[in-house]
Amino acid sequence: MCGIALIVSGVRIDLSSLIPSHVLTANYSSDSAPLLVSIDDIKAALRKRGPDSLGSRSILLHADEGSIIRSSMEGEPTSECGLTDGCVFNNGLVGKALFIGATLQLRGVYPITQPLVDKCGNIFVYNGEVFGGFELGSESNDTEVLMQSLGKCCNCISREHDDACSSSHNKIYSVPELLSTIKGPWAFIYWQESSKTIWFGRDGLGRRSLLVHWPSLKDPRLIFSSVSPPSSIEECSDPGYENQQSELNFWEELPCGVYSLSMSASENFLGRVKRHNWTNPFLEELIKWERCFVEPKPEHLIESPEVFSREQQGIVSWFATGLLHQKVLAALKESVRRRTIFSGHHLDNSPVSVLFSGGLDSMILAALLDECLDPKYEIDLLNVSFDGHLAPDRISARAGVNELRKISCLRRWNLVEIDADLSKLTLETKQVMSLINPSNTYMDLNIGIALWLAASGDGWLSEEVDMNNNPEHQRVKYKSDSRILLVGSGADEQCAGYGRHRTKFRQSSWVGLNEEMKLDMQRIWKRNLGRDDRCIADNGKEARFPFLDEDVISLLLHIPLWEIADLRQPSGVGDKKILREVARMLQLHEAAVLPKRAIQFGSRIARESNRKNFGSNRAANQASAGSALFNPN
Repeated sequence: MCGIALIVSGVRIDLSSLIPSHVLTANYSSDSAPLLVSIDDIKAALRKRGPDSLGSRSILLHADEGSIIRSSMEGEPTSECGLTDGCVFNNGLVGKALFIGATLQLRGVYPITQPLVDKCGNIFVYNGEVFGGFELGSESNDTEVLMQSLGKCCNCISREHDDACSSSHNKIYSVPELLSTIKGPWAFIYWQESSKTIWFGRDGLGRRSLLVHWPSLKDPRLIFSSVSPPSSIEECSDPGYENQQSELNFWEELPCGVYSLSMSASENFLGRVKRHNWTNPFLEELIKWERCFVEPKPEHLIESPEVFSREQQGIVSWFATGLLHQKVLAALKESVRRRTIFSGHHLDNSPVSVLFSGGLDSMILAALLDECLDPKYEIDLLNVSFDGHLAPDRISARAGVNELRKISCLRRWNLVEIDADLSKLTLETKQVMSLINPSNTYMDLNIGIALWLAASGDGWLSEEVDMNNNPEHQRVKYKSDSRILLVGSGADEQCAGYGRHRTKFRQSSWVGLNEEMKLDMQRIWKRNLGRDDRCIADNGKEARFPFLDEDVISLLLHIPLWEIADLRQPSGVGDKKILREVARMLQLHEAAVLPKRAIQFGSRIARESNRKNFGSNRAANQASAGSALFNPN
């Protein structure tokens, strides 16, 4: 997990290919009003994501006889040409770009500091993990390997079909082609010296945050950052600050994809932004999220493979022979195994932890982690409650850890109980407001606070879990030192775990259910993943999402919908039907029948938030508190 940023100034940006109505902005003048977001603010926010190192590299771009010349500057920019000013260099107009990288190193033998710069002058900042797609040694650092691969890419930015310029003979990739091959979460910014182009983007599922501020009259800089600094919220909440709502929208989530910013000196330093196509058919299939078998015929529900076509029988026979659940279990286990990769640096007693409610998803992840992680390591199960031992998630977590101890008695399981009082979290709430930005509803805030506190791992530990809540039972203070946190995101979206899925099924049967699930998966990057990544990473931890592994998604898409979920059956049975079978195969019989509970309800932060902000749960429901916008004051 890392924090990355780029600040481009002195360059007019043409966004017409993305936003047809966007007006080109003039170069920033030093006489203008103070900028809302400063470089130091961004660095401070990124440093919390990447505590191991923080670096920056700036470049000057200046025009000379109609061509663009690059002049690199070591370290911070000099006072002769401030980052927010256009200035003259050898009688040519100058643009500037500052790359910032903060690193939480989890792979590789030797420590690195971002940005990486190669001998050709290419500059790279990266926030992600390579779990497949090209060869990576067990002791290799994926950022360094990816930088080397990018350095071999062609510079065909101007070609009409530049997304597919490689041939079977020379094996030279374009930047979009190379990134299309990666399995795993990522966000990146890359200066390609040979084409004088800035490449940027995030993976097709949006599992890593990357925010963008497109140039505006208020701030004509082009800015990318993994996270919004608190200053943008603090200034906007000032009663005397004008245009509060517009400034709260300073940032937006960058839509998933690979983009380029190519610059032309002949057009008075005009930078054109272009979005590129994915070139990997497998990835495109996941993004389109088209299920093979949606609507069953009556005879299909008798679970006989003979009623399917020859093409369908290969998949459906998995179920008839009992292999379907084994294949899902195997795919999930491999996904968890990939996500237990870490280097020898910063190894502690519990290198990998689980965001833990004791519910179906987190129990499956914990049990699979137990099978993938060396027995010498402890496993921290991070559980947050806003109602002490009475919160539903605290009750199920205590029951869950007891069940885990029965199936794996030699492993040391640490249930880390993180207790919180919402009324006392004034400063913390403001911090989370900046982290979830641009999300701005009470539901986002409640989820963000719960995730942020849970990821801190700062709680209490009991040698024995007391299910009777004996006041004499002793707990000791404990802080988890794990740097990797497994999170169950994606399980409900893919396996029909939400209440709205059941509502849609009642209204529109199987086709309606499938469309609702597809909508969830195609907007998960904007509604969930960026927000969750920012809240968890602020604690110097990396969120990893095993249910959103590319191979897991592909497998689930090839399974008939009625085997994924059967919402004709009651809650705790038909919802996430296939995961309940996986849980039983893992001997998690108690967890296999638990109903779905979202973290904001299971931890009871939603109840406390409703009382604090609306007076009561009833008043909150009348005000549709879940979708209501919060006021940063």
